[in-house]
Order: sequence, then structure tokens, then C-alpha cells
Amino acid sequence: MAAVAGIVSTPLVWLLDSPDTGQLVGASVQAGTGIATLVWALLQRPPAPGPGPADVAVDTGNAEGIGGGTAQTGVRRPGGAGTGSAEAKRTGDATAQGPGSSAGTGVDYS
Repeated sequence: MAAVAGIVSTPLVWLLDSPDTGQLVGASVQAGTGIATLVWALLQRPPAPGPGPADVAVDTGNAEGIGGGTAQTGVRRPGGAGTGSAEAKRTGDATAQGPGSSAGTGVDYS
């Protein structure tokens, strides 16, 4: 904020104190540069986020979760994390055995 005050005050001081030609030109150039920079900054847009990675699982084979374990033969994105696509093809079998075990094929967002 102090920088803005300094930038604005310099041409004002020059113009309020009976400016000579050099001060008038300097104030005009400084004001024009400031306005052009402000317009340029306002027209800038942040880049749009990309589509993200494409996660693909194909023919991964068998997986087995035993005794509270977890088995996943596809793509796992906890909480739906990620912005790209997720695809699972022909992932094979997944087996869960015992309490607390889980198994899945395909895309898991849990």
C-alpha cells in the first residue's frame, strides 16, 4: 500500500507545485505507464486447470484382501481425488476374506 501511495504522490507533488516542462512530462509518462500496467494486470487471467492425469488399469490380475486387508485391482482415488479420467478394463478378480477386509475391481472413489 505504501508503494501505491508513493507512486500516486510523486506526480501529484510535481503537478501541484507549478511544474516545469520536465516535471509535467515525467508526471504524464508515469501516469500513463501506471494506467497501462493496471489495465494489463486486470486483463490477465489465470490459466485454466488442465484435465488432469488419465488413470487406466487394464488386465491387472488377481488381488486378495485377507484379515482386514484391502485389495483393489483397478484405479483407487480416495475421496474422489484427482481431476482427470479414470478407467478400468478387464481387471480380473478381487477377493476379500475375513472381517474388515474389502476388495474391488474397477474405479474406487471411497
